[in-house]
Amino acid sequence: MAAAPGLLGRGPLFLCRGSWRSFTAQTEGEARVARVLREKFPRASAIRVVDISGGCGAMYEIHVESEEFREKRTVQQHQMVNQALSEEIKSMHGLRIFTSTPKA
Repeated sequence: MAAAPGLLGRGPLFLCRGSWRSFTAQTEGEARVARVLREKFPRASAIRVVDISGGCGAMYEIHVESEEFREKRTVQQHQMVNQALSEEIKSMHGLRIFTSTPKA
């Protein structure tokens, strides 16, 4: 965040990069990625997709909790998510993946 000198003695102006959006509203890209993940992981107990690129859809953080990951190493779990999103990944800049299995 950069501060600019005050206008007419009214104090500093703060200029922010990025856009504001409601945390409850899902972007079109988030909804699309979540839909694909729900189709590919029907046994998932939790799926969360967050656009961390500021809303442009270039980078996502994905959390998937699924029984399908049980007894698989983390790298195998992440490969499963990458494979499920192979088409969507082509238009992304980056992807953060977090996977887990449901607690017994």
